[in-house]
Amino acid sequence: MNQRNPDQQNPDQRRAGQPGRTHPTAVDATGPVVCSGCGTTAEATPLTWTYSVENGVRRYFCDVCARANLRAIEGRLDSDRW
Repeated sequence: MNQRNPDQQNPDQRRAGQPGRTHPTAVDATGPVVCSGCGTTAEATPLTWTYSVENGVRRYFCDVCARANLRAIEGRLDSDRW
């Protein structure tokens, strides 16, 4: 008999930090996207690109720049410190 405690939250709710809420879905840029690292442009956000929100501004990075700065990205350093 596997009964669940009604006070227990599912893992998605615990990760979001608020009961009943999960992380919002990421919204891709509409239109051309420019890499904040090297200036490469793309018509729409490629699946291999990543982004960072710095001071409330979303900054996109191409796959080459993201790979070159992976440790800084995972360490959550602002891109101007790379």
